[in-house]
Amino acid sequence: MAFDRRSFLLSSIALGLTSKAVHAAPYVAGSFEITRSDAEWRAMLNDSEFAVMRQGKTERAYSSPLDGEKRAGTFACRGCDQPLYSSAAKFDSGTGWPSFTAPLPDAVETMPDNSLFARRTEVHCDRCGSHLGHVFDDGPAPTGKRHCINGVSLAFIAD
Repeated sequence: MAFDRRSFLLSSIALGLTSKAVHAAPYVAGSFEITRSDAEWRAMLNDSEFAVMRQGKTERAYSSPLDGEKRAGTFACRGCDQPLYSSAAKFDSGTGWPSFTAPLPDAVETMPDNSLFARRTEVHCDRCGSHLGHVFDDGPAPTGKRHCINGVSLAFIAD
């Protein structure tokens, strides 16, 4: 079978569209303080939480009640309860996802995410590796960053 330009382009597109599946398990087991098997994660998370936190998916915009949460408190990782973001860093980005200018110290890690033909920076919990969302350079002062976080990855703890 000849591999012509059209076949190459179609294969490249297919590979790009499936790159999210390859991206879905970027974390090396045992590389985080808290590790669980897929079965253990599935037992503690509902389907949408598992899809976002363990497979790197994104929840539907405007679907999280935490987007409109305005009380003082802390947003913690749903996977391990680690405090991640202060309500003082939360702002209304108008994107439909909870957004923050900065995480709490030593709470998150980032890594490149080049899936779906886009160059982004993924944010994940540095304690359990759960996917939280992405960080962009279009946020307000003082950082200029927008941590665009899936609400299903978070638990809110009011002060």
